[in-house]
Amino acid sequence: MSYCTFCAELPNNTDNPNKAYHDTEYGVPQSDDNILFERLILEINQAGLSWTTILKKRTHFQAAYAQFDVAKVAAFDEHDMTRLLNDTGIIRNRLKIQAAIYNAQQILRLQQEYGSFKAWLDAHHPREKADWVKLFKKQFKFVGSEIVGEFLMSLNYLSGAHDVDCPFFRQPENMVN
Repeated sequence: MSYCTFCAELPNNTDNPNKAYHDTEYGVPQSDDNILFERLILEINQAGLSWTTILKKRTHFQAAYAQFDVAKVAAFDEHDMTRLLNDTGIIRNRLKIQAAIYNAQQILRLQQEYGSFKAWLDAHHPREKADWVKLFKKQFKFVGSEIVGEFLMSLNYLSGAHDVDCPFFRQPENMVN
């Protein structure tokens, strides 16, 4: 069995969580809006850091952000902002925290209009990465090209999550070439 290069290079006895994420989540479509929101917030927090760091802090993120319940995070107030800025288990970046709250509020708006965040994504699929980035920048904060690209690859809206010879490779449906 041939794995993606970065996974094949991990020692068997590693505590690095990338292999489990690679094997069970990366490139796998999701339909639950809270899972989609979690993936977006984790990708935003990864900016400037390693994905390993984010995965190792994931349980802290889940606790700090109400298990990524979109409605709960959308209602976060200044007290929650202070709590998050003081939480050593997560990335304590004011702009990333503000983006998480704002983006949750935006997802609630998309849910009202489309029925779900997933339905909004599906309504705009397929499209080129550059077009996705433009669309995300109109809706969300702290979403550059790499964040949007990784978010969409992680959910199989864009190709590139796995090497073609990886057993976990899957071609995105209706992919734009």
